[in-house]
Amino acid sequence: MLALIKSLRGDKVIWALIALLALFSFMPVFSASSNLAYAGKGTGNTVSYLIKHLVHVALGFFIVYRIHKIPYHYFRSISRILLPFIWLLLAYTLFKGTVIAGANASRWIQVPFVGISFQPSTFAFIVLMIFVARYLSKTREEPLTFKSSFIDLWLPVGITLMFILPANFSTAALIFAMVLMLVFVGKYPLKYIGAVLGIGIVSLAFFILIAKAFPNPLTTRVNTWEARIERFFNDDVQDPDEVYQIERAKTAIATGGIYGVGPGKSVQKNFLPQSSSDFIYAIIVEEFGLAGGLAILGIYLLLFFRIVIAAHKANTLFGKLVVVGLGFPIVFQAMINMGVAVELLPTTGQTLPLISSGGSSIWVTCLALGIIINVTKKEEEIAAENKEKAMRDAALQKMIDKQLKEDEETLQKEEENKDNPDYSIEDNPMNAVLNK
Repeated sequence: MLALIKSLRGDKVIWALIALLALFSFMPVFSASSNLAYAGKGTGNTVSYLIKHLVHVALGFFIVYRIHKIPYHYFRSISRILLPFIWLLLAYTLFKGTVIAGANASRWIQVPFVGISFQPSTFAFIVLMIFVARYLSKTREEPLTFKSSFIDLWLPVGITLMFILPANFSTAALIFAMVLMLVFVGKYPLKYIGAVLGIGIVSLAFFILIAKAFPNPLTTRVNTWEARIERFFNDDVQDPDEVYQIERAKTAIATGGIYGVGPGKSVQKNFLPQSSSDFIYAIIVEEFGLAGGLAILGIYLLLFFRIVIAAHKANTLFGKLVVVGLGFPIVFQAMINMGVAVELLPTTGQTLPLISSGGSSIWVTCLALGIIINVTKKEEEIAAENKEKAMRDAALQKMIDKQLKEDEETLQKEEENKDNPDYSIEDNPMNAVLNK
């Protein structure tokens, strides 16, 4: 184990925070999975859910470890190659995907012969952010026009969002917001960002109008969005189906108090359908209290600060943008999940990174963190090389100083001998005759 820990490279604080969140996740996931164990045709065995979560986390750490060994600049070209493949996956998911965990839209793909489901939209998030970072770093020194950037940058972004939006509005909105944030950090012209934002709002309005005007399966999704937003802004909404989950989450948070009811003793976990994923933060606060909730919030904020530091230390623009583009969404997604649980935000369906159950969510988060650590590893290697170079320079300077000192002493002796010549005869020339 010690050998494995020593083999880890990159920001050690980020490694520690990942491990801390992953280890903590076992308690609320094990507790919150009880409603899944008894629901439907469940057997009541929660251990199987714990083992499943253990497999997801273990595979996630394996992903982080393997990804952090690959030079991060390789992902520059990989993102461009993977983007069309991602579009095919998203299109297939939109029309042929499956519905899991009570969702009313097709968001998952079932892997044949393996029995594993994953959300292509989460993987598309990673690929798209790297693609945007690649474009911004490539065009930083070149003259930029809106027409050229619209074709090379915004058209791929728009196609990706077009496939995600019908089934998952919250993820599409989060991706669009994070792309705008990234191009702002990458010093993309503000007037162009405003134009893209306007185009995005108009496109969304047009999509809603089409869905309303011509009733189809998309109309149900639009009605769901409207109901959630209306319920959030209107306290008079009395539809129990719309307020059920959030009211149970608020009850769980109120029950928790300062120190909580204790690990595994949550009551609301038996009534929250998404207690182990979307609303797991409410279960955490119920069992560990306000202290536990603030501790989780503090860990995510510390992760955010380490990501900012990693972006600042990156020696290339592409590295800086990759860290920002992949790191900030993880923290923002955590804030959204916690904001939904305490009713600061409308219900979105975003999971709590590294804590909520679900394989694709954990694996994609680990993939993003592995690339971030990869960038910090590069900086660590550069720092080690600079330290080694400084040590070699210091050793070489010592050798030079020593040699100069010896040369100076030799020169000084020669000068002394020149000023005081020795005319004594050490060997008697008659010895050769006397000894004959």
